[in-house]
Amino acid sequence: MNTVKIEKGNGLMVAHRGVSGLETENTLAAFIAAGNRSYWGVETDVHPTADGELILIHDSNTKRVCGEEMIVEQTDSAVLKALTVKDFFGEGTRSDLRLPTLREYVRLCKKYEKICVLELKERFSEEDVVRVLKTFEEEDYVDGVVYITFHAQNLVYLRQHAPAAKAQYLSSDLNEEVFRLAVENHYDLDLRFDRLTEEWVKRIHDAGLIVNCWTVNDKEIAERLLSWGVDMITTNILE
Repeated sequence: MNTVKIEKGNGLMVAHRGVSGLETENTLAAFIAAGNRSYWGVETDVHPTADGELILIHDSNTKRVCGEEMIVEQTDSAVLKALTVKDFFGEGTRSDLRLPTLREYVRLCKKYEKICVLELKERFSEEDVVRVLKTFEEEDYVDGVVYITFHAQNLVYLRQHAPAAKAQYLSSDLNEEVFRLAVENHYDLDLRFDRLTEEWVKRIHDAGLIVNCWTVNDKEIAERLLSWGVDMITTNILE
């Protein structure tokens, strides 16, 4: 399977959990696949572990991707790192597929000159937000990240400690309350693509905000959204 090329214009393409249409989501293999293609950004999900490490996985439970059931935030990082992630066919036969750390992801994105699009997956403590920020500082990639989250409090902590950080408020809905929150706090928006209309895109832009949308895997839908002027498209397979 190959990625599908689209006419992007000025739109920026973000590889969802890496190129998860080609490689197992949120693994170094998926991030490298994005690095070797034309994506602007590489999206992933980060969770804190019981011992204060930062691990990349979408779910809060390892069952779906690893087969073994563990709550990420209640498990030490050494235990999580020892798990084998199922391959693209649902088997655990590739020894290279593991749960990466945030630092490994940052280093790969920096190597391939990709922007990190990092979802703070759960409600983070202030200490955990600071730990994430410190990782980017230590890797000298502070300007190479866009933070996204469904939890507004995470963005409050983020702005307290990194006022200039790029931040997008994730929402599966688009209504006046979501729009007001974004405008008042100057958070860009990362929205379900099927909630968007051309009128909403214009309104968001008129407020001086950026529009990202997820998760778009259909070429015609992507090109329609780009014709409306969306700034970013998050996708599993389009390029």
